[in-house]
Amino acid sequence: MSPGILPLSGTIIDAHPVDYLILATYFVFVLGIGWLARRQVSDSVDFFLSGRSLPAWVTGLAFISANLGAVEIMGMSASGAEFGLPTVHYFWVGAIPAMLFLGVVMMPFYYGSKVRSVPEFMLRRFGPGAHLVNALSFALAQLLIAGVNLFLLGTIIRALLGWPLWVALLVAAAVVLSYITLGGLSAAIYNEVLQFFVIVAALGPLTLLGLHRVGGWEGLTEKITAAAGKGGAPPADQQLNSWPGQSLSGFDSPILSVIGIVFGLGFVLSFGYWTTNFVEVQRAMASDSISSARKTPIIGAFPKMFVPFITIVPGMIGAVLVSELADLKAGGTPSGGTGGEITYNDTLLYLMRDVLPNGLLGLAITGLLAAFMAGMAANISAFNTVFSYDLWGDYIVKGRADGYYLMVGRVATVGATIIAIFTAGLASNYSNIMSYLQVLFGFFNAPLFATFILGMFWKRMTATAGWVGLVAGTLSAVLVAYLSEDAFGSLSTGAIPVSGQGAAFLAASVAFVVDVTLSIVVSLVTEPKPAGSLKGLVYSETPREDLVDPNESRFPWYRRTIPLAVIALVMTIALNIAF
Repeated sequence: MSPGILPLSGTIIDAHPVDYLILATYFVFVLGIGWLARRQVSDSVDFFLSGRSLPAWVTGLAFISANLGAVEIMGMSASGAEFGLPTVHYFWVGAIPAMLFLGVVMMPFYYGSKVRSVPEFMLRRFGPGAHLVNALSFALAQLLIAGVNLFLLGTIIRALLGWPLWVALLVAAAVVLSYITLGGLSAAIYNEVLQFFVIVAALGPLTLLGLHRVGGWEGLTEKITAAAGKGGAPPADQQLNSWPGQSLSGFDSPILSVIGIVFGLGFVLSFGYWTTNFVEVQRAMASDSISSARKTPIIGAFPKMFVPFITIVPGMIGAVLVSELADLKAGGTPSGGTGGEITYNDTLLYLMRDVLPNGLLGLAITGLLAAFMAGMAANISAFNTVFSYDLWGDYIVKGRADGYYLMVGRVATVGATIIAIFTAGLASNYSNIMSYLQVLFGFFNAPLFATFILGMFWKRMTATAGWVGLVAGTLSAVLVAYLSEDAFGSLSTGAIPVSGQGAAFLAASVAFVVDVTLSIVVSLVTEPKPAGSLKGLVYSETPREDLVDPNESRFPWYRRTIPLAVIALVMTIALNIAF
């Protein structure tokens, strides 16, 4: 058993009956939504894609809530505590531009082609080779990332009740499994909308009360400055300014740091995640029209840009306000936490312990549980779609009735949840869960984005190039991670002197370059598909009228895709300048 999931006694958080009442009420609502959504599931399209019937505001909030899991909550607060303000790059550089690109450029291809998954799009564009590689890598990634969410979900239950973590993992998995198995994607999406409001209501007071305790923003900067440089902590100017962000990137050179953040994070990792990750794209594909599908990630961009204020800022507060975390940042090894020794992943739990009164504590705990369930449910619902359609239905048992694949989807949901219990142990080995997740994204999303973007805009790219580029890109990312200092923990060799987030940025960049280079070379010596078969799959071969909703021109400006995208981009640029 991993050191992070050894049975421990005692609790981190001293909750009162009112906190448990708030928590119990929330779970009743979650399971009730799953039960009600069950009545709407009559076939596989209902189960996997909500019958393509949801409005843009619902799918937009679900789009952002599905991502508001372990990465945003524990991962970003951990990175905020460890690195400081440069962590905002994961939002204002590493998310918003890619989300807008997805809505404006790529979503019409996904929705207009009526595919049921991103791997199915790969099948139509490149054939079975690239399709199989993509489906297998995506399924593996979702099992690993679901384990991250489940691990963090279990830590909350353990911190609240003092249960051994393996018991908490089983209980947490059972709750998520219940409502996904009952109601499919509709249950996941409607719960994600509920979870979004619960998360904001939970973490908003934590930020405000924490800032009050440290003397506002000025007091926070003074305390960070006083503690900077001790025990290896980054200098104050690197923690309190977003650029050039050396504390985050791991590069000593400001120029290399900016290049790493802009290209490695802002382009490769970000566009790879947001434009090809079926966990996110699935929410947009459940919408009721191509206009709603395009607006889904754009609507999600507005709350996304303000999430740092309820995730990263509390992490920065916790690093100076919580004595155990201040000791950790100064180079100490304080005992406690969820695994015997305190890590940055424990930041929010300890800040909640020190700052929130009962009642608000119960709401905050509920918000964390909501976030992790949203993240895990998104991973599981995307996995069961790809497994049922793209693996089982295409390669193992073909041509069966729709009800058979609906049954396979429910069984896959159970199987994925059980596997996630075991992959949760891998996540427990990382003191900052964000580093682990970025390494995974470099393996799976960066090469996929390279294949997608080249294939979508270059009709000469061939089927052979599709799968060769994917395999080579993924293997190159794994090799770079292995040669870095700590991307694989104790297995990494340290031959490349870069660690942490910088190792993930480098691995993703190498994967992208290798994929594109090999794809071009292979395409030039292999036979492309006929241009007539690429309609709806390649930009130059698709009529413009197939990429837009003809009714959108009659909508008021605030319901149109392009004006909303421009407003979101301007606001994001303003936030980058302000900080």
